[in-house]
Amino acid sequence: MANRPLEGSVAVVAGATRGAGRGIARGLGEAGAIVYCTGRSIKGHPSPYKRPETIDETAEMIVDAGGTAIAVQVDHTVEADVEALFKRVDHEQGRIDILVNSIAGEDPRGAMSQWCSFWKTKLDAAELTLKQSLLSHIITSKHAAPYMIDRKRGLIVEVTESDGLGAGGNPITQVVKMALKGLALNMAAELSPYKVASVSVTPGFLRSETMLERFGVTEANWQDGGKKDRNFLESETPLFLGRGIAALAADPELLDHSGQLFSSWALGRKYGVTDIDGRRPDWAAHEMDFSRHPKSLVERLRTGSEMQIRFLRETADRSEHLLRQLSASAG
Repeated sequence: MANRPLEGSVAVVAGATRGAGRGIARGLGEAGAIVYCTGRSIKGHPSPYKRPETIDETAEMIVDAGGTAIAVQVDHTVEADVEALFKRVDHEQGRIDILVNSIAGEDPRGAMSQWCSFWKTKLDAAELTLKQSLLSHIITSKHAAPYMIDRKRGLIVEVTESDGLGAGGNPITQVVKMALKGLALNMAAELSPYKVASVSVTPGFLRSETMLERFGVTEANWQDGGKKDRNFLESETPLFLGRGIAALAADPELLDHSGQLFSSWALGRKYGVTDIDGRRPDWAAHEMDFSRHPKSLVERLRTGSEMQIRFLRETADRSEHLLRQLSASAG
């Protein structure tokens, strides 16, 4: 069917319990993929920080919408469990086409929820955060890649934060989010000879379950949150990013995009996908309201942006110089 471009494909969404992971799993299922929804939280065994969402609920949402989904409890920091997951998927389906890593982004036991300067960061949970939010991605990609390499096709997606170098919060968050962008880029170069793609993606202002609670609204009346923060009116459901990734995965020119960092709004523009309410949120086109932000933070963002531009330009110049040397050597 025209509206199910991933019919017959097999996807694994690691961290499909809630937030972006749940939305991505739903988007892939909506596009026709068989979706394995993995994570730690299952019925009767909620997350260690007592969130109610489970991978079973995510799979049920996909099935209720007419798709196919299988929930599998996996701790993605345990390499043997991840290896067993992909052996099972390969045994049951004979293929693995898409892996999306969307693991442990909001665990409040870790350091991700801190917003402070690097010299004030509490580091007692730093190792937990790096293990759950970065090492888990590396482990999972490591064990998915060989199946894609064998078939010479596939897509690995790293879910990160922001469409620039930086990320908010604290050094632990920043290291994780920047590393995931670099991980996707480095994997893309290694996977290129095998016709397997790797990208990183970021949502915009995400109306996750946690964010809806923070604003005191539901998906039914979410626009009321705009009274607290005008920027919230440009927010998006997790499904919007899921639909964008599904469209990217179905793109015949997918390999041309390997290594790149995509945003949900850029994917929306490129592929014409819309959110669940028919809107197409566009965070880049939005006139950001900074009135609620401290002046010191606004100034830091301005300074950081100027430095990032210089960093990227000089890095591009050095990369072009190296490429010329490599081309001359090959010639």
